Amino acid sequence: MIIQPYRQIFGTIFAHIKQENAFYCVHRYFLHNRAHRRRTRKMVSTRTKLDEVNVLASEVNWAWPEALRYIFQPRGINLMVARSTGEFVNIIKRKRIHTTIVDMDSQTGGLVTIKVIRMHYPLLPCILLTSQPCEAILSKALQLDVFGVIDKPVDMDVLLKLLNRLFIKKYNSDIFAA
Repeated sequence: MIIQPYRQIFGTIFAHIKQENAFYCVHRYFLHNRAHRRRTRKMVSTRTKLDEVNVLASEVNWAWPEALRYIFQPRGINLMVARSTGEFVNIIKRKRIHTTIVDMDSQTGGLVTIKVIRMHYPLLPCILLTSQPCEAILSKALQLDVFGVIDKPVDMDVLLKLLNRLFIKKYNSDIFAA
């Protein structure tokens, strides 16, 4: 009889159900779960559509801003650049910034910039770029709650994966998905 395998699977669920109703209940259970999985799948696959995405990055004496623009423009992301810690704070005051990319080798020093950003905007995600990823820098970055540290020269695939993780976690947006 068809009821027996279901009784083994569900155990005591069917101890109180008459055999003629058991098949109907099992069938209803599977239909409900299928509909629930479909609803859950839809919830997971829908991501937030951000109206305007702004990323603030350090401007240093290399082609970094142009490389970022090359990645950001097709996605409709605005790149803003700052030369100093004061510029970082002023831009963040005027515009909604979604993340900052701070270069450790900038004139003001990346960790100082992140420290000042943390004092005014403690929840703003920061990514740190460094050419010398030593244990001291990594521990200071961890203390300052930096989202990620990337070794220079920057591998753009690594940066995109980190930005994708950041935007999914913080903003529920897959704008950087490959």
